Amino acid sequence: MQVLMELKRIIINEIHDQQIILLHEVDGERAFAIVIGLFEALSIDRRIKGVIWPRPMTHDLICNTIELLGGDLQDIYINDLREHTYFAKLRVRRDGEIVEVDCRPSDAIAVAVTAKVPIYVADGVIEEANEEP
Repeated sequence: MQVLMELKRIIINEIHDQQIILLHEVDGERAFAIVIGLFEALSIDRRIKGVIWPRPMTHDLICNTIELLGGDLQDIYINDLREHTYFAKLRVRRDGEIVEVDCRPSDAIAVAVTAKVPIYVADGVIEEANEEP
C-alpha cells in the first residue's frame, strides 16, 4: 500500500555532510527521517523558500527533460528500504503509460518539491524505518 507523505522538516547541519529530512504521513501520525547530502538538502530548502536560481539546477534539468520529452511527472515513490538504504522512483506518465525511473530518495524529493507533485512511501518502508535503531 502507498501512503501519501509530506515533507515536514529539513535539518541542515553545515558542519557535517549528513542532513536530515523528515517525512510525515498526511492522514496519520507516522513519520520517519532520511539522511541526505548537503547539496540535496540545500536544494530542497531553497525550493521551499522560493529562492530562484539564475540558471537551471540539476533538479530543474530533470523536470525540464521529462516535460520536453513528452512526459508528465505524476509523483515520486519511496518503495524500498534495504540495509539502511532507501530506494525511490520517479513515476512519469508518457503516452498513457507510467514509466518508473530509479533514483535516490533525496533526488526524488528534490524533484517532487520542484515539480510540486505528491510524495508516496510504501507502507512497509514506513514500518521498517520506524523499527530501525
